[in-house]
Formats: sequence, structure tokens, C-alpha cells
Amino acid sequence: MKKINKQKIIADYESQYMKKDVPHFGVGDTVDVHVKIVEEGKKRIQIYTGIVIKKQGSGGRKTFTVRKISFAEGVERSFPVHSPNVEKVVVVKKGSAKRAKLYYLREKIGKKAKIEGEDIYVKKTSSVDAKPQQ
Repeated sequence: MKKINKQKIIADYESQYMKKDVPHFGVGDTVDVHVKIVEEGKKRIQIYTGIVIKKQGSGGRKTFTVRKISFAEGVERSFPVHSPNVEKVVVVKKGSAKRAKLYYLREKIGKKAKIEGEDIYVKKTSSVDAKPQQ
């Protein structure tokens, strides 16, 4: 009699619902999370911008936590990476964090609560600006 591997069955089931176009981002990065919101029957996209302070889990259960300051109050929100309610994640700024969890940002206020890093600019090239070579 053959033994059933439950972990393999669960992993196969989860892999059906995993997104394939998830961008690479890490702890300390500033991201825009586009979240689907349903209000009174209307659907819209709300952008939640903040610093990733934590990533945890693996596979279909992978989550990340984003922290932002709203009206002088710190707000944290956790998102499942492969959730259908998360439309997309856009990395705005790459941060250089030396820790896996940035819980120390909870006590920081103002400019001290920022992470050093480099901005990511999308360079657009158009055919009008390009000069033909002769």
C-alpha cells in the first residue's frame, strides 16, 4: 500500500493560486501596494505606500508587512503576496536594511524613521528623442 504525502498535495494545491508576476522586493524597500477595495458594490484600487518592515512565510502563505505614517500616527498593514485583492506591488525605492525585521522603526519619529537607499526611476526612451546614426 502506497503512503500519501500530504505536504506534496497541499503544495500542489497552493501552486495553482500563486501569482507568477510578483516583483522582487526586500525589507527596507518603499513600495506602492495596489489593493482592490469594494465599497457599496463599487470596485476601486487604493494605493498603500510605505516601508516593508517584515517578510515571512513561504509558498502560498507568504506575507509582508508595510508601515506608513498617516496623520502623525504609525499604521501597519499585512498583505498576503499571492492574494487576489493585491493587484500589484511597485517598488518605489530600494532601501539598505541590515536586519530582517525593522521593528525598531516603531519607536522612531519623523526623519529618523526613514531608511537610506536609492530611488528607482523609470527611464523612458522614445523614438522622437533618439537621433539616427549617420
